[in-house]
Amino acid sequence: MAEFHFIGDLWEYTSASPGSWHFVTLPGEIADDIISEAGQKNPFGSIRVDATISATTWRTSLFPDKSRGSLLLPVKKQVRRVEDLADGSLCHVRLSIVD
Repeated sequence: MAEFHFIGDLWEYTSASPGSWHFVTLPGEIADDIISEAGQKNPFGSIRVDATISATTWRTSLFPDKSRGSLLLPVKKQVRRVEDLADGSLCHVRLSIVD
């Protein structure tokens, strides 16, 4: 499977309690390529990936966001803490689809 690389801003989902959910929105072209390569594996549209930001790699799922017209990468608290990331941080992301 291919690897996908991009740079994106970390943002906090403000409707949740402070500090709870943080995401990076994938660039549209990368999201389209991932959707095309992954196919429809899940009825909710989520896509399992191995994600890497800086030196930290974890397994997660990308989720479709109709309002943004893209996929969202959730960035868990442990990753944010280890990589010293906060709302607005610029993230260098590498993704690979999990079979």
